[in-house]
Order: sequence, then C-alpha cells, then structure tokens
Amino acid sequence: MTDSLGKTLKKKINERRGLLVPGAANALSARIIQDMGFEAVYLSGAGLTNMFYGIPDMGFISLQDLASHTSAIRDAIELPLIVDVDTGFGNALNMRHTVKVMERAGANCIQIEDQVMPKKCGHFAGKDVIGAEEAASKIKAAVDARQSEDFLILARTDARAIHGFDAAIERAHKFAEAGADITFVEAPENLDEIRKIPQSVSQVPQLVNIVIGGKTPVVDLKDLAEMKFGIVLYANAALQGAIVGMQNALKQLKATGRMDEDTGLVATFKERQRLVQKPEFDALDKKYAVK
Repeated sequence: MTDSLGKTLKKKINERRGLLVPGAANALSARIIQDMGFEAVYLSGAGLTNMFYGIPDMGFISLQDLASHTSAIRDAIELPLIVDVDTGFGNALNMRHTVKVMERAGANCIQIEDQVMPKKCGHFAGKDVIGAEEAASKIKAAVDARQSEDFLILARTDARAIHGFDAAIERAHKFAEAGADITFVEAPENLDEIRKIPQSVSQVPQLVNIVIGGKTPVVDLKDLAEMKFGIVLYANAALQGAIVGMQNALKQLKATGRMDEDTGLVATFKERQRLVQKPEFDALDKKYAVK
C-alpha cells in the first residue's frame, strides 16, 4: 500500500494545484484529517513536540519518536503521509539511516531541512543554517538511500531568515539539482516573496507553509493554487484548534462543575468511539470469540 500511496502523492503534488495538507500531531488527529476528507496528512515535528512532550519546537524529538508515531499513523489512515524529520538527525550518513527507518515505518515523503542542529521552529528567531553544499550532500544521501522512487524527498531551506530571500531561492535550486522531489522556502515574509517562489524555482513543485500567527501572511488557497504551488501546508491548524477546544471545554467544566454532550463543547461519546473505530473492533471481537 505504501508504494501506491507514494505514487498517488507524487501525482497530486505534480499537478501543482495547491494540494491542501493539514498537519497531525498523533494518530487520532490524522484519523480526523482523513475523516474530514483531506487528501494527505503531514506529521508535524513541531506538533509532535508540543503534544507529546509539552515543550517548544527546538530540536527535542528523536528518530525513534518519529518512527513510532509514523507507524501508528500509518496503521490509522489510508492517506499519503508526509513526515517532518527536521535535520535528519545528523550528517549525510545519519540522513541515510533516517530515510531507511522512515520508509520502513510507512512514510511516503519526508521533509528535511538545512538548519544547524539543534533546529528551531522556522518562525522562531535565532536560527542558523549549514552550508549549502553540505545541505545538498545530505539530500543526495537521502535520495540514494530510498528503496522506492515513489518515496519523496521534500527539501526545506531556512536561509530566508539568515541570508535573505535570494539566497533561499538559490538553495532551493541547488536542492532540486541534488535530487529533491519538492522544495520548500520557509518563512517568506510578504505576498511578493510568496509569489516569486514557484516562479523562480519551477523545475520541481514547491510547498508553502502557512503558520497561523507566524511570519508568513495567510493567503487564500485559490490564490496559492493559481501561483502553482504543489502543496499548501497548514502544519498545526488542527493542534491550535484542539488547544482552543480543550480550553473552552475545561473552562465550562471549571465554571459549572459539570459537562454534558448538549453543551456543544465536546464530541459525543458515540462520535469519539466512531473515530477510534470501536464498531470495527466490536465486530472483530465477535468474530474471534470462543464459542
């Protein structure tokens, strides 16, 4: 199934119609994304760090964390899965190992970036990037390590914040030449920069990352599709929505001392069980029950 999903993802991205991809922080959020009718899921490194450890996106997660969550999500959904692997956890040799682990875990695409370790969220201050040649060599290592050509390499550069927009575009070109299937200039700061990305780097599809409250302005999907972006990413929209939902439900509980389904602040018990496939497990329990 993984190879087939990789082919599907490659086709959708190459259409350059602004494939809208939300981020998940765990298997349940990935299941909800699928249930809502989206076409692909992104496992966010920031979302995983925030949700799993309750700390900021500053390079704390491990390859083991990512692999275990990727496997859980792969079992939970039947959609293409893009996984944020940060810097690949080291040099080019570490990158080779990361690719092999993530491909076995069920990812269809990995996003790698050119930050110095330990990395930070692309919309935080105080970042730095490795040299362009070293970054390109890590991409080459990733391309060489994959078992299937339908396992996609998405190469991100954070150079915009350090060396300027033109330097970031130069890196995107270099990354495409190194074999990246998609490139990603992180944190453009105005509409003109956003528009220039797919115009300037046209040999492979481009990803634009809309971080709600971040440095990049929010642009309508229709406009981004007309610009010919391959992917429009909302990496943590679901997480930010979940935070508000939890806060509102708990505020009501604290104020009143009770919580009912009819408040509209919580999913019903039935809906919760539907999302975790309780009816399917009931059927399996009945099938395998000892007569």
